[in-house]
Amino acid sequence: MTEPAIHSGARSRPISEARTRAARLAAGLRRLGVGHGDRFALVLRNEIAFLEATMAATPIGAVPVPVNWHWTGVDLEHLLNDSGAKVVIAHSDLLPGVEKYAGPDVVIIEAEVPPEVAETYRLGDVPLSGRHTTMERLIEDNEPVQDPVTRPPMSVIYTSGTTGLAKGILRDPIDAASMPRLVASIAKIFGMRPGGSTLITAPMYHTAPNVQATFAVAMGLDVHVMPAFRPELWLRLIAEHRIESVQMVPTMFQRLLRLPEETRRSYDLSSLRAVVHAAAPCPIPVKEAMIDWLGPIVAEYYGGSEGGIWTYATSEDSLSHPGTVGRPFAEADIRILDPDGRPVPTGGTGIVYGKAIAGWPNFTYLHQPDKRAAIEQDGYITVGDIGRVDEDGFLYLSDRLNDVIVAGGVNIYPAEIEAAILELDAVADVAVFGIPDEDLGEAVCAHVELRPGAHSTVEAIQEHVRARLARYKAPKRVVFDESLPREDSGKLFKRRIKALYWPEMS
Repeated sequence: MTEPAIHSGARSRPISEARTRAARLAAGLRRLGVGHGDRFALVLRNEIAFLEATMAATPIGAVPVPVNWHWTGVDLEHLLNDSGAKVVIAHSDLLPGVEKYAGPDVVIIEAEVPPEVAETYRLGDVPLSGRHTTMERLIEDNEPVQDPVTRPPMSVIYTSGTTGLAKGILRDPIDAASMPRLVASIAKIFGMRPGGSTLITAPMYHTAPNVQATFAVAMGLDVHVMPAFRPELWLRLIAEHRIESVQMVPTMFQRLLRLPEETRRSYDLSSLRAVVHAAAPCPIPVKEAMIDWLGPIVAEYYGGSEGGIWTYATSEDSLSHPGTVGRPFAEADIRILDPDGRPVPTGGTGIVYGKAIAGWPNFTYLHQPDKRAAIEQDGYITVGDIGRVDEDGFLYLSDRLNDVIVAGGVNIYPAEIEAAILELDAVADVAVFGIPDEDLGEAVCAHVELRPGAHSTVEAIQEHVRARLARYKAPKRVVFDESLPREDSGKLFKRRIKALYWPEMS
């Protein structure tokens, strides 16, 4: 049997070799002053080095901090300083931002840009700068660390900062007794099994793909890493390497479904056992189209970077309860509470609070324990979503608490307006939010991205919403944008658009 490996582009590295290299890197990090509980940042795109650097934390009990490499300016400066990272490992082409914002005592380690990353991002030839010690040199110059670690740390993941500066989520180490149950739950959610294969489609600086990748390596799966999602490449990788499980976001579904049907049908995807998605709302027609194409292997889970996984929905659940994000999974639980913390009756809308699956570690926000305490009620936490639970125990999300529009004293939920507008064939994406209004306090505004070559009008958008929802929910203002800002996780950066109307958000 072929030894499981980490694959990226044309490169492959057996997991046993990657572990040895990680142990050597750990020794190098220790020589640079990184010890137990210390943090080091990874400004790296998806490739083998990202996982090796992550694995290097375990032998010395350090904490990796994956960084959204898209971030610049105040976002990057905030993370590098807030995290307290002693060392930053960065790809060569990303060094200028790191050098500008890292503190004077921070050691910078340079990682070579591999061919598949250079090709994906059209970087051309990126030579080593020569200004810093390289990651390869640290690996070559040190013997592997042999120290046993009984409570390995988890990464500090920073929230995407859609409503303000990102917060660092600092998790407790996983208790050894809890690890087997946690691994079993993660494996079931992601459809992974020892000896199987999985594909990493999204940036590993996000929680979900980070957990997927690190657990897959620990379980001994064959792990294929995409530097960035490309629809037809996704098809080819699954067909050529007989991939069994993938984790995705709804925007990836939409991009796949836009491919010509003959293209989609020309690849053999019969190896797939599980296609799981999360991170952003999935329009019902998109979900149904994916199930129709791939079969009843499309599943969804819901939770948050802070609280782990709370609910899970199979294909059958999604077809019988359209729009649901599932029922509580394993030992997880859900409560719907009003703003005063009182339970809302079944079917009523309120703030969603959840309790994680067994073994998921507790957390705090780095340097902000008060914000951690503010989101908890009796051991349950909220990530700011509004929703309801039906009589069958299925959860449905209405919107984000911070996104609710209050117009003339009436609560309006943007998500249902967005869903209505997305029904239009001409619409590729939409963001609905409140803008200042002298009479009502707030008015409904929609920024709409049309499909290439498509045409629509303000009146057509408004009339479509009026035909589906109460007339007062129709957007008073409609703006057509070439593209809307979305994270690679699929999350919409409404803050960037809303700042055009609310100067205090700038």
